Amino acid sequence: MATTVSRRRRRLDPRFFVGIVLVLGSVAGVWAIVDGARNTEPVLVAREALVPGQAVTAGDVEAVDVQLAASQEAYLTPDDLADGVVAVRTIAPGELVPAAAVGAAASAGTTTVVVRSALEAPAGVVPGTPVELWAAPLVAPGSYGEPVVVVERAVVAAVLEDDGVVADPGSRLELVIDRDEVADVLGHTAGGSALSAVPTSGGAG
Repeated sequence: MATTVSRRRRRLDPRFFVGIVLVLGSVAGVWAIVDGARNTEPVLVAREALVPGQAVTAGDVEAVDVQLAASQEAYLTPDDLADGVVAVRTIAPGELVPAAAVGAAASAGTTTVVVRSALEAPAGVVPGTPVELWAAPLVAPGSYGEPVVVVERAVVAAVLEDDGVVADPGSRLELVIDRDEVADVLGHTAGGSALSAVPTSGGAG
């Protein structure tokens, strides 16, 4: 009798055990996926475009729960938002705010200037739009020289409306530029140059 039982045990197909292992592994994998989907963390997303040098406040962002796993540290969380934090590159509306896209205000190398562009701003020019700033120097009353690029990578901070009853031609734009470019821009403005902000296809980050 013992010999018969022993033979039956030896006849068990090893594939039976392999099948059990595969089923258990599949179930464990499904549970891991479901459990991971439930584990979300709050990160910040931009409500509107944030431009370089702009202070990032609680009103500019909102917290959303997302599943980021190990990459969570690459994005700003509600606990990371503190006074004096500014954007160091353009952050698009609806974009998760990368931790590397913000920094201390003291380290910002940009500032804003208001210029009047001789060209009307196209409808697509909104805060965050990258532009080149061109200047045609005034050489005589009503006569201008060859246009030159004054700022290669500016970012529109705001499209401003004229305060007067009669609007001057062109558009008033608040631009974000590097601090070392301010003198050139102000020099052209004071000298009566015709300035033109031309949208570019590249990003402003």
